[in-house]
Amino acid sequence: LCLRIVDLLVELHSVDPAATGLDEFSRGTGYVARQVAGWSSRYEKARTDNVPDFDRVRTWLDREQPADVAQTVVHGDFRLDNVVLDESDPCTPLAVLDWELATVGDPLMDLGSSLAYWVQADDDPMLLATKRQPSDLPGMLTRQEIVDYYSEKTGLPVDNWGFYEVFGLFRLAVIAQQIYYRYHHGQTTNPAFKDFWVIVGYLDTRCNALIDRIESEVR
Repeated sequence: LCLRIVDLLVELHSVDPAATGLDEFSRGTGYVARQVAGWSSRYEKARTDNVPDFDRVRTWLDREQPADVAQTVVHGDFRLDNVVLDESDPCTPLAVLDWELATVGDPLMDLGSSLAYWVQADDDPMLLATKRQPSDLPGMLTRQEIVDYYSEKTGLPVDNWGFYEVFGLFRLAVIAQQIYYRYHHGQTTNPAFKDFWVIVGYLDTRCNALIDRIESEVR
């Protein structure tokens, strides 16, 4: 199941936008830069006084952003729980849902965003508590194994993977904060959202730890 899910993303990223008429959704090169700036702006608008400013993370992403590695069709919210499985054969995917964020852009940004949701069995208790999909079950690949498999299948270089990993986690923090903002201001009363600010703080810590590791490896 895990490999088939990754193969779906590989297949999507192999679609030629120009050959399929989907290039009309392209805004040209600079997708990485637009994503970094856009999600940073969204965080500023959704920030409340009980969450970190993410200044170091946002500055680092802005400074370290690579050029687009390719221009492909990207899903924008590709997750295991957005895939419909065959009831009679649960290891067979039938469809992918939630295409409203789909566009033409950098496929590694799509993979980074997807793997931000991928919690594996050896993650720390806080990350395991955020799990929304069975990605930690026996037989599931780790995030690094997925990255290596994806790179082998697509031929795309992943030597700068740390950037996409940090971006994916920051993007997830923004999404969580946007949801919490609504709860904080009484726009929703769903009690499931009341502690999302804790998750946002945790993701800031996780992003900074990744940046520390990346910078120490460079030195």
